[in-house]
Amino acid sequence: MEHVAANPWASFAYLVAGVCFILALRGLSSPASSQRGNRFGMIGMTIAVVTTLATHVPMVPPACPTGAICENFGRPQLDIATILELLAAIGIGAAIGIVTARRIAMTAMPQLVAAFHSLVGLAAVLVAAAAFLNPGAFGIAQDGVIFLQSRVEMGLGIAIGAITFSGSVIAFLKLNGNMGGKPILLPGRHVINLGLLAGILGLIAYFTQDQSPWIFWTITVLSFVIGFLLIVPIGGADMPVVVSMLNSYSGWAAAAMGFTLHNTAMIVTGALVGSSGAILSYIMCRAMNRSFISVIAGGFGGDSGPPAGAVATDRPWKRGSAEDAAFLMSQAEQVVIVPGYGMAVAQAQHALREMGDKLKAHGVRVKYAIHPVAGRMPGHMNVLLAEANVPYDDVFELEDINSEFAQTDVAFVIGANDVTNPAAKTDKSSPIYGMPVLDVEKAKTVLFIKRSMGGVGYAGVDNELFYRDNTMMLLADAKKMVEEIVKSLD
Repeated sequence: MEHVAANPWASFAYLVAGVCFILALRGLSSPASSQRGNRFGMIGMTIAVVTTLATHVPMVPPACPTGAICENFGRPQLDIATILELLAAIGIGAAIGIVTARRIAMTAMPQLVAAFHSLVGLAAVLVAAAAFLNPGAFGIAQDGVIFLQSRVEMGLGIAIGAITFSGSVIAFLKLNGNMGGKPILLPGRHVINLGLLAGILGLIAYFTQDQSPWIFWTITVLSFVIGFLLIVPIGGADMPVVVSMLNSYSGWAAAAMGFTLHNTAMIVTGALVGSSGAILSYIMCRAMNRSFISVIAGGFGGDSGPPAGAVATDRPWKRGSAEDAAFLMSQAEQVVIVPGYGMAVAQAQHALREMGDKLKAHGVRVKYAIHPVAGRMPGHMNVLLAEANVPYDDVFELEDINSEFAQTDVAFVIGANDVTNPAAKTDKSSPIYGMPVLDVEKAKTVLFIKRSMGGVGYAGVDNELFYRDNTMMLLADAKKMVEEIVKSLD
């Protein structure tokens, strides 16, 4: 069954590609080495694609009757595509990817990632469907009967792929604002999800004994449905976990299809993406005080709490100006900057770095505090700060910086709402209760940049921090306010 194994050079090339993927993951574990990690990833994928094309695809159509199964390098093959046709398809896809990458804003990166995950899931579904409709072309059948192990791989691949696709589409719609961030809680959703999951697994088991088309397509439809039902009940505050979870699903879908295609590179790559995504999901769950099992089951958003958009505007609060903020920070010994999604929306990271440089020139110690789920995807804030050339040594994660807020003169919060809300520690009715947050309220003074007092965070709840005695609200566009502070520091 393993056709590529007959070619030792192909096996060696796939091994090199696998090593590059491992080095890529290692590099992406730190902002300082992320560019090197990306290069390793691109090199590994290039080796894998070139090797696959060289060992599986003819330069010209095989000399056999149209539609018949022909042999090429020991690989059963249909007369449907040549290397030139595939290169043309790759070129079209590459052009779309390059244009999209150049035009996409950093604020739209989370929904772009969700869209990519959906495409991986859809690709797995299409490959599984093609293998089922024409198993002889994939070398997974004899006399029209699909091999047992191939049915298992195919069933799991199409189930995971369909769940990834429909779940990623819902995640995209929520992140892009086409759907509300508030959880849509269906009655008995956990029972429904468990019932559908049991049905899918039961049908996959039945599929190993009977390859009737109705079984295959029923698995597909049910998987699309459960992917939708798993993500719809999840609220906006939990979307970063959803992104990492779907990343894991897409990897396992690719690995399953790698078995169907007898492609070692896909198996290795899919397993690496799936396992690293699962580890990241677990880390994100710990950062948000969520149960990893409840993430997989779906619908772990807040079941109670105030309605989305509720703001206690009648409570007293203090308003400050750019001049006030500049004076307070220039007189401080230490300023801790807390960036959030509002900074990303305003594209204020470059102005923020300039402000930090000005404060350092005044002898102020400047640090940046990053919550694991700040923004709408893992690492969102780290990428933005790296883009602005903020020194890596100045950036600290929650567990490394939280103990310092009590000794900090000024905590400067720029668009980070839910991850700084003290209600997460005190209000059991809040949908973010139990989520570890940055203890900015312990600083002597909190400067909080926000467009207006009328909005709420992505979780849809008001921030108790706004009304603290030591908090001064700076109501303006984040980039404009920071630029005015920089001028005042001059």
